[in-house]
Amino acid sequence: MASWLPETLFEIVGQGPAPSKDYYQLLVTRSQVIFRWWKISLRSEYRSTKPGEAKESHEEFLENSHLQVQIALIFGARILDYVFNLCEGKFDFLERLSDNLLLNIISYLDLEDIARLSQTSRRFAQLCMSDELWEKIVQSACDTITPDMRALAKDIGWRQMFFTNKLQLQRQLRKRKQRQGSQINNKF
Repeated sequence: MASWLPETLFEIVGQGPAPSKDYYQLLVTRSQVIFRWWKISLRSEYRSTKPGEAKESHEEFLENSHLQVQIALIFGARILDYVFNLCEGKFDFLERLSDNLLLNIISYLDLEDIARLSQTSRRFAQLCMSDELWEKIVQSACDTITPDMRALAKDIGWRQMFFTNKLQLQRQLRKRKQRQGSQINNKF
């Protein structure tokens, strides 16, 4: 496995399916899958039950169908698939990048590619709709951004500002200045 990966590749915690109150943790490291559980019950026969832990190498986990079924029941099939991919050495490196770095990369894409990327996951949808991204895109498209333009972008959002044609933008800036002027006059 790549040595620059963090020791902990994935971690999730959760409660077992109803009516269970048991608590579970799944931890995937570079070399192991660790499954921990805590029995939580008011019944007297379970009060002395100690927490449990199962540690297996990635190869052992891929062979252990009993543990796989438990993980699927508690955390769902998508989590099980993700853990399988990690154990097989299939990493989603884009998921590991910070939002700021991804925003920088996305800002260089064409508009069609940004639209397609936004449909791939919730995280990318949020990034592709974020004001930070559209501010970068507007800044790269415009020579200068005036304080009035910034104020308007704060009101309507950078994305809306990008897709507004130049005439409409000038009209909105003019209306904004007039409103500010009338507010100042009303104060006196």
